[in-house]
Amino acid sequence: MSIRANWKGFLRFGEISCPVALYTGASTSERVSFQTINRATGHRVKREFVDPETGRVVDRDHQIRGFEIDTDQYVQLEPEEVAQAVPEADKKLSVSAFISCADIDTVYFDRPYYLAPSSTVGQEAFAVIREALRASKVAALAHAVLFRRYRSLMIRSEGFGLVAHTLNFDYEVRSAAEAFADIPKLKIKGEMLDLAQHIIRTKIGKFDAASFDDRYESALSDLIRAKMAGKTIKLTKKAASPKPTDLMAALRASIGSTPPPPKPRSAKKAA
Repeated sequence: MSIRANWKGFLRFGEISCPVALYTGASTSERVSFQTINRATGHRVKREFVDPETGRVVDRDHQIRGFEIDTDQYVQLEPEEVAQAVPEADKKLSVSAFISCADIDTVYFDRPYYLAPSSTVGQEAFAVIREALRASKVAALAHAVLFRRYRSLMIRSEGFGLVAHTLNFDYEVRSAAEAFADIPKLKIKGEMLDLAQHIIRTKIGKFDAASFDDRYESALSDLIRAKMAGKTIKLTKKAASPKPTDLMAALRASIGSTPPPPKPRSAKKAA
């Protein structure tokens, strides 16, 4: 494999153990990135940490971490103290349970990684684990110290390899109740619900990531090429926010002038 592994260790499955490598499954490196420059000189500016009281630049040797306990009051932590608190990495992905993928709410998914054998020695053991997960239609819940933090992962079979998702901890996931607290309890039924369901039925499809375009990235690339070619960029006004419309009229317009066929009634109701 030509890509560089982010982590190497051992996947432990019962008494079976095999050497594995973890590769980034999603990356932002292909996105358009910018540098901050001085408009007057065209020079790239550099970032410095400045003490607001003295106005002096603080060099790296004098920078330490601090936890704020009150306004302008901090508990200072030396680099050695922080390093000592980091869990000891034993290079093991230890499987603790097997679950259905649907058992984990997607809000707990953090980042995807590809898991593959790191040597020819453990390829058979890796294949056994992969096929066992596939045949059982389950995912493995594992734990490991990755990137200086203790993490939980969901591991599932995919093709000839495994896909591992790091999982957010419960304290990192905000409760939906707070976000949904002000939503009124409305019961939608009758023609309005039938029309909405009809729209869904006519748009049923399959997920294809390749069919989605990152319009912002494309627009930035076009803008950069135009500037490089010396073209004049015309700034356009943003479109006005759409005005509220009659909901029933909007639903009917979404499916065209022909109304959807009525839902079949049961024999009991017809009688």
